Amino acid sequence: MDNSVVDEVINVRMSARAFTQELPSRELIDHILGVASRAPSGVNTQPWKVYVLEGKLRDKLCEKVCQAYAEVSKNPELANEYKETYSYYPEKWFSPYIDRRRENGWSLYGLLGIEKGEKEKMFLQHQRNFRFFDAPVGLFFTIHKDLGTGSILDYGMFLQSIMISAQSHGLATCPQAAWNKFSKIITPIIGAGEDEMLVCGMAIGYADRAQKVNTFKTPRSKAEEFITWVK
Repeated sequence: MDNSVVDEVINVRMSARAFTQELPSRELIDHILGVASRAPSGVNTQPWKVYVLEGKLRDKLCEKVCQAYAEVSKNPELANEYKETYSYYPEKWFSPYIDRRRENGWSLYGLLGIEKGEKEKMFLQHQRNFRFFDAPVGLFFTIHKDLGTGSILDYGMFLQSIMISAQSHGLATCPQAAWNKFSKIITPIIGAGEDEMLVCGMAIGYADRAQKVNTFKTPRSKAEEFITWVK
């Protein structure tokens, strides 16, 4: 195997935020998820469960969540009705993580011509999350509520495997934690059981390369900044 090919696929992967309406085949989606299932998991627990949405059901779910998001934006007190089932982000941000978050947000908004204080434009851009950035296929991932923290670590490896396999087949993806606050809307629609917890969503399809937003690629710290060789 040419290892440089694997490295290249990892390096070119990015979170697409605009998709064409070309529908990937079910066979291709099934293949990608099957390949990703080779991701490692503690004692081979394989804690993942995937719901694939397209067509009318996808559209129905998007409309319901977009409506809820709009209502919360108009009346922030309603946010108490929509809470994440687990803490994805820290309760209190601190450096260097808050700095990276700000850089990410303002770099994206700057590319799109959205300036600080333009709340309506920010709202509309964030709401695109809840339309899977127009991707015709949306994925939702759940996990059994009684599994431990290690299974979330396993899940991360599964999600990365999906994104790398998709990239190698010409598809783009965008992992999305934004959906998590609206799990009480999502889980009944997708048919998830009461013992399941929403992990995240993911847009998958063919990237619209004509859209400026898809030129955005986040920076990474240099390896020497996070590597410590212990002697």
